[in-house]
Amino acid sequence: MKRRPEAAAVERVATVDWRDVASSLDERGYATTAALLTTGQCRALAALYDRDEAFRSRVVMQAHGFGCGEYKYLRYPLPSIVDALRQAIYPQLAPIANRWRERLGDDGRFPTALDTYLAECHKAGQQRPTPLILKYEAGDYNCLHQDLYGDLIFPLQLTVLLSAPEDDFTGGEFLLVEQRPRAQSKGEVVPLRQAEAVIFPVHHRPVEGSRGAYRVTMRHGVSRLRSGRRLTLGIIFHDAA
Repeated sequence: MKRRPEAAAVERVATVDWRDVASSLDERGYATTAALLTTGQCRALAALYDRDEAFRSRVVMQAHGFGCGEYKYLRYPLPSIVDALRQAIYPQLAPIANRWRERLGDDGRFPTALDTYLAECHKAGQQRPTPLILKYEAGDYNCLHQDLYGDLIFPLQLTVLLSAPEDDFTGGEFLLVEQRPRAQSKGEVVPLRQAEAVIFPVHHRPVEGSRGAYRVTMRHGVSRLRSGRRLTLGIIFHDAA
């Protein structure tokens, strides 16, 4: 019997060294993974962008001052491969998220299963799916921002690169900027290959100081694309109001 493609993706998630991910997030504010998808799966998700029936809405960045380019939010039910990744990765990140909450003195805990957390989101009026596919062409870029969609916020998210650097596009680097209190901002360029993912904070992370952990603000974006076409899959775990 032929194995379902989402099963292979879940197996790839299981091979990630999540202790190393946690250490990298604590130390640098982000972590990268090996390929979570096959080349064929990347191409299939990229091709999905032209099928409007798969999406609930389209955003043109220029119209809102977000940058240049566009993105579309997927509708429920999510494509099986996207849902499989979201379901498999959330339980690995929830312990990190809970540890960050404790370090920052925030109340509450994230449940161990995504469905339980989404039920909390939906009860609070956050019922619209947030996974999305973003498309950039030559000259496009994404301004530094945070993906906040309501009062309930899961503090970690990820982006999977669906296109192949150099072959499909040049430029378009993933950017992460950290703003510490009373200090200058620190920027990182995070290189990715096709099908690899970067995991990073939605809005802030804890950093240890002389008086304990303090809150550091994080924003992410994409530098200007010099040529070609770049598509990415964004997986956010809280739903939108």
